[in-house]
Amino acid sequence: MSRGTTAAGLQTLMQQERGRLIRFLAARGAGDEAEDLFHELWQKMGALSDRPVGEPLSYLFRAAENLVRDIRRATASRDRRHLDWHDLADAPAERPGGERALVAREQLAAIEAALAGLGPRVDAIFRRYRLDGVGQADIAAEWGISLSSVEKDLQKAYRALAELKARFDAE
Repeated sequence: MSRGTTAAGLQTLMQQERGRLIRFLAARGAGDEAEDLFHELWQKMGALSDRPVGEPLSYLFRAAENLVRDIRRATASRDRRHLDWHDLADAPAERPGGERALVAREQLAAIEAALAGLGPRVDAIFRRYRLDGVGQADIAAEWGISLSSVEKDLQKAYRALAELKARFDAE
């Protein structure tokens, strides 16, 4: 083959070197899949642009080696994901036990009571900002108050929650 072989020329060369390429693929770990990989390589070579390729035989063998490497990597990645998935599926569900669930419910009730004790505006502003994700400027506009007032109400809520957390940690 001359220098500057195009995609059609590469496929012609592949037909001529079919046996060698299949043996090469099999020797690189393709085993019984060598014929399938040869076909995949054929399709890749046909999809190339008509830009000429120098050293076409070397190019084909390098492409075949890269294809085997890509298949090996994809298989390893798939196997790793499969094992990770099974490890997650086999892990016991992280559900709190009866005592932990009771403590969590008590703590939630204490948090809700602390927020309610700060007044309806502070409670509502905190929930809109932290739970609903509404911006402080939008909350100020909703309530018809200044941005500074929203910030102060949030600080009150944060202070009350920090005190509660310190109490929970001490228990």
